[in-house]
Amino acid sequence: MNTNNRGHHLIFYSAIVIIAAAVSPFIGAEKINPLAVLGFSHSAGSSVDVQIFWQLRIPRILLAVLAGGVLGTVGAAFQVILRNPLATPYTLGISGGAAAGAYIAIAFPLLTFGFGPFSTVQLFALAGGLTVQTAIYLPARRAAAVSMNTLLLAGVTIGILCGSVIMLLRYIAQPNLLVSMDRWIMGGLDISGYKTLAAASVLAIVPLWLIFAQSPAMNHLSLGHDMALGHGVNVGYVQNVCFVAGSIAVSAIVSVCGPIGFVGLIVPHIVRKISGYDCRIVLPGSFLAGAAFLVICDTAARTFFAPTEMPA
Repeated sequence: MNTNNRGHHLIFYSAIVIIAAAVSPFIGAEKINPLAVLGFSHSAGSSVDVQIFWQLRIPRILLAVLAGGVLGTVGAAFQVILRNPLATPYTLGISGGAAAGAYIAIAFPLLTFGFGPFSTVQLFALAGGLTVQTAIYLPARRAAAVSMNTLLLAGVTIGILCGSVIMLLRYIAQPNLLVSMDRWIMGGLDISGYKTLAAASVLAIVPLWLIFAQSPAMNHLSLGHDMALGHGVNVGYVQNVCFVAGSIAVSAIVSVCGPIGFVGLIVPHIVRKISGYDCRIVLPGSFLAGAAFLVICDTAARTFFAPTEMPA
């Protein structure tokens, strides 16, 4: 794909994100006066409109952009390095590890503590995701590269074990805690303010940049391990960077939003259908399309059944 076509596709995806993010804050169970939000009206209730808009809806939409973008990008990267169209962070057990960590925090309330903007549940979820990442990476690590078959097998196995841990925690937890567990496992973007968003962004942006930087090499890797080596690609380095960076980014997102599984699987395939298989467009395209997709899904979830809110 030439440079002009790449630019046209990215402009298309960017436009969808901008439109979704611009319209979504004004949609919800509570009607908002756009003039009040923009400072052109000082009617009764305008301060409430401003508070809802800037402290509830805008942070939530920005989190949806970040979460959808990370899950879409990492899903696309994992599908390339594993050469498996069904590969996602959930396939490799990373999200399952984060869920198990969150369940430990919920099941044992005495563990309650916080660090900066992160709650106990978020910290345990982050730790769980990173622990699983290490557990599946070490047995797959070889001198020259990472064994993708071993990585996939280890990820699926540990994901099943994490599912067993979750069931055990549900069994021993107090009945009143099961509601919190169920709500967390369904995923959600309901945050207030910007502190949690900022913390998740710090943990996700650098890994995303590292993945984007590998897109030219990933084009060669998508043709096969031997072909990539023949083109001078350091296959082991690309695999290591994509797996480690992707795992960190996804752990950060899951710790805040809970497991939202469909974005990382569906969005990269949609982008490839529209834009082809060039990773230089698939990776940023998956970020933008994933962001728009999750913004739209979250807007629908909090609007269609108002005043009840559905999980993402």
